[in-house]
Order: sequence, then C-alpha cells, then structure tokens
Amino acid sequence: MRVSARCIIACAVFPIFLGAQAKPDARIEMLKAELARSIDGRAKLAQQMVDQVFSFGELGMQEVETSKYLTGVLQQNGFTVERGVAGMPTAWVAKWGSGSPVIALGSDIDGIPQANQKPGLSGRIPMIVGAPGHGEGHNSGVPLNIIAALAVKDIMTREKMSGTIVLWPGVAEEQLASKAYLVRAGVFNGVDANLFAHVSDEFGISWGDESALTLISAQFKFSGTASHAAGAPWRGRSALDAVMMMANSWEYHREHMELAQRSHYVITDGGDQPNVVPATASIWFFFRERDVERVTKMFEDAKVMARAAAAGTFTVLDTVQVIGSAWRPHMNKPIAEAMHRNAQRVGMPAWSADDQVMAKAVQRLMQQPDSGLTTKVGPLRTPTDTPAGGTGSDIALDLGWCELSVFGLAREGGRTSSFNGAGGSADALTHVTSRFGIERMMRELTRQVQA
Repeated sequence: MRVSARCIIACAVFPIFLGAQAKPDARIEMLKAELARSIDGRAKLAQQMVDQVFSFGELGMQEVETSKYLTGVLQQNGFTVERGVAGMPTAWVAKWGSGSPVIALGSDIDGIPQANQKPGLSGRIPMIVGAPGHGEGHNSGVPLNIIAALAVKDIMTREKMSGTIVLWPGVAEEQLASKAYLVRAGVFNGVDANLFAHVSDEFGISWGDESALTLISAQFKFSGTASHAAGAPWRGRSALDAVMMMANSWEYHREHMELAQRSHYVITDGGDQPNVVPATASIWFFFRERDVERVTKMFEDAKVMARAAAAGTFTVLDTVQVIGSAWRPHMNKPIAEAMHRNAQRVGMPAWSADDQVMAKAVQRLMQQPDSGLTTKVGPLRTPTDTPAGGTGSDIALDLGWCELSVFGLAREGGRTSSFNGAGGSADALTHVTSRFGIERMMRELTRQVQA
C-alpha cells in the first residue's frame, strides 16, 4: 500500500478540525485510518493530476493551463475558486467549508527553463529541446494536496464538522515572485494553519531555525551610447562593457567572501548584434547568505561594484531592481512534532523494484551513491541537528514570520526549499511589520535602492 505525503497532510489536518469537538484519541485514530484508505482509493486520480501538470511544464507567471486544470478539478468537487488573486493571472484560491478552524494547503506549480524531459527515463532526454519542464517536481505538490483535501472534505461532510479548507498555488516560486503579494493581498488573513508541501525523497521534518539561505534577487541595468562597432566605435559607450566589468569584479571578490555565501548571475541583456555597440545591458544576480545582515552586505558590495563599473566604462548605472527576496525560515515545533508523528504512522511508500532501479540510475547519473529510495522515516530534526549552512531559498519560508499567532513552519521534504509551512493569522500585518520578514526586508531594500 502506497500512502505518501498526501496522507500525512490529511492526518495533520484532522486533529485541528476535531480539537474542539472530540477529545478521545480513539476517534481521531479511527478517522486517520479511514483517511488513509480513502486516499489510497484516489491513487489513480493522483497519478492523473501529477502527470497532467507534468505535461504542461509552464514557467512562472505562465502557469495558465496548470491553473486552469487544477481549479477545474477543485470546482468539480465543490470548491469555490477565486482567480487572478493579488493581481497575478495564474494565482488562485480555492475554498470549501465554513467557519473555523481555517486550514490552508499550498505547493508550487511553476517549471524550470530548459528542464523538459521524457517521463520515466533516467537519462537527459527532452521531449522538446529547449522547452521548460518540471525539473524540481512542482507538478506533484498541488495534486497531492487536492487528494488530501478531498479525503478530509468527505469525512467533514459526513461528520458535520465545522472548518474551512483553503488551497493555493505557489506561482513563480523559482523567481521568488508571488507569495509576498499573496500575504499583502490578505490571502492568509484568518488562516489558522498553512501546510506547505514539496516533493522530496524523504519525510524530513524539523523545527526551529532552518538551514536555507536568505536571498536577494536583483537586476542591474546599465545604459550607454550606441554606435557602429566598426565604422565609429569611438562614439559608443558600451553598456555591455559595464556588465562584464561588474561580473569580473564580483569574481575577484569571491576570494574574500565567507564560504557559506552563494552568488550566481546571468546576463539578461547583452546587446542586439555584434556590429552595434550596446546602448543597454543588464545582469541578474542571486545573492544568498545565512541571514539578512550578511546578504544585505553582499547586495551593498554589488552596488558599489556596479557604480564603479559604470564609471570605468563611461556609462550609467540606470536601475538597480530588486526582483524578489526570501527570509531564512523558522519552523514551528508543535506542528513539526504532529507532522512527524503522522509520518511515522504512515511510513514511507512501499517502493517497487522498478522504483529503486530508476532511483539508482538517476543517482549514478548525478554521480551520487546509488543507495536508492529511502525506506524509513528519519528522526525529527531539532535546531542542533540542522546543518549550519544550506544552499536553497524560498520566499514561502517567510510565511513563518507572519504575525505572532502563527503556528509557524514545519518542514517536510528535501534539503533546499522543501518544507511544510504553517503561516497563521495575518490580520495584524500592518501593525507588526517589525516581526514580519518580507515587509521589513522589502522596506529596507527599497530604501537602499532609492538611496
């Protein structure tokens, strides 16, 4: 019997719905067992949804068919759907039920550039060369949340339980582009717990400070003067020269940065054609460090280099645009403990021999030990068990800093942006900005850019 993350999520929801209605543990355990059977009975639907979203493979802010399909499934099952949430065409919120508690389930839906892949193959074989695809498993999260929500909904209806189930997608997670806006639009106002799922090879659950890095995503745009690169190059001022000088300066600077940092960039505008001196050019950076102070220092250093590069090439640093940011996560202990108990109850999926063969082939392809898929649920991780430095970042982690009454975050998934989050009531957001990571960080970054 394969019971996976969808059962853990469903089981985690029930004690909250039942808390004020039934104290006996026996009833909760009975309903959890029923949930497991109900979820297993929807295995075909789960696979259909996972495969369908995989086939779309849409990039961030372009998840048109993905959102249309998932909201259609929810509407067919009695959920009320609001589309275009927070001004984003592919963002939506689906609700069922009434009253409290209000439990939200979220997961990302966007793909990755050039990650298109034929399913079921361990080698790198794209279906369409150069097309985007689900290279991080974002095709699986919302479908499994839907399965969990439908199973809980059926029992709530029969048992006449009060409560509201909310589902929402992480739009453009790879660009850190949506979740802060969902918070500001009030999507999580009145939410008692927000469970966020991400694909992984384990049910790795932890509480306290996590190892993911704080991140600032920023683009530096330069302007110069165009000219013919052969006929009159002396009349030109190359914005691309400024981009390259900034990039080279950053490479020299790496030697003097702490080992925990991660920084990477792409040139998003390098000119139009070789015989024209580029009048515009831009470079997009991801800066990552262990906390906001260190990552802000990286950002400030980069701005110094950008100004110097402009001065050295007689161009202008036109714009420093903060595209997104992500706060270091802090996971909630009670939810983490509840999630871990349910993970132990459910256990890992019963992987088939073919599953293990596939996993080991992928591991060898990635030059990793071919240990196969995990078969046992690991221990609950505490802050002392968490590695000192991570490598990934996700703006959804900021939900854990949203107002004092939140349940917090309980990570469930891999070692980067994989987690289960719980962000509670954001009603008092405007009054507690000092305690809210996104608001404080973005306000400070805006001040710095304007300066």
